[in-house]
Formats: sequence, structure tokens, C-alpha cells
Amino acid sequence: MDEIDVRLLDLLQQQADRTLRDLGDQVGLTPSAVQRRIARYKKRHLIRTVSILEPDHSHEIVRSIVLITLVTESREHHRAFKERVTKRGEVQQCYAVAGRWDYVAVLAAPSVNACKNIADELFKDDDNIRRYETLIVFDTAKFTTATPATMLQWGRRGGSR
Repeated sequence: MDEIDVRLLDLLQQQADRTLRDLGDQVGLTPSAVQRRIARYKKRHLIRTVSILEPDHSHEIVRSIVLITLVTESREHHRAFKERVTKRGEVQQCYAVAGRWDYVAVLAAPSVNACKNIADELFKDDDNIRRYETLIVFDTAKFTTATPATMLQWGRRGGSR
């Protein structure tokens, strides 16, 4: 991973449908060299191309954050929990976390009532769920899916910059 990779990955995260020529102009490569690098990123499963709905332009979508604590720490219960949330399209993200809660899930639904119903369906009648709390998102202070590509270099250097 070199500095060109870092710049190229950052540009792709900002807007993935830029032309190869535009990307090449930005990083100092020919379009074919950019295409080879992008193919390498995809082959290594470093990137994938998706379209993301902008939260500020999709006002009819209500998002909520659900904090979840499981009853037990068994691997089987965690596996079953992950399997269940993975199957639901309304669950946009789910993270295992340290601290008081075991998981944080981000839900998307067409209304506040639908958010409540989805959370209840997923978590209320599950003997493996000790407690869950649903927080409705009123406003998006920041939304990004971008990861600074410099972090990829940082991690390879053993934590020093």
C-alpha cells in the first residue's frame, strides 16, 4: 500500500462512480493503471461498490439505535443472535461492543411505530435477550461510511506513524 493507494481509496470512498480518467488525474496515474489498482482492491476484498441513500435526503426513513444485552455469554447464543439480525434488512448495522451492552444495532424503518415493532419482533420475546433499549434518531449529526485509507497503512506499521 503506497501513498497513491491511500489517495485513490479516499477518492473512491467519496464518490465511487468517478471516471478512471478523473481518478488518474487526481493521483497521477493513467486510467488503465487506476483500473488495475481498483481490480486489485476488489480481488483482495478491500472495497466493493454500492450505492448509499443519503440520510438527509431520505426523510421518510426513520432510524433507531438499539442497545442490547444478552442473558448469557455462550457462543451459541451470540451466534443465534447474529444470525437473526443478519437476516433482517431493517438492521443496517450491528456491532458487538464492550461495556454494559453486548450489541448496538442500527435499524431503518418507514415510521417510528415501525421501528418499535421491528425492535419488539427482534428482541422482546427472545429468552436470550436480557434487556434492550431503542433510541429514535432525530437528526444526523454525521454520517459516513468512509474509513480514512491512511489507517490501513498505520495498522501495517504496528501502530506507529
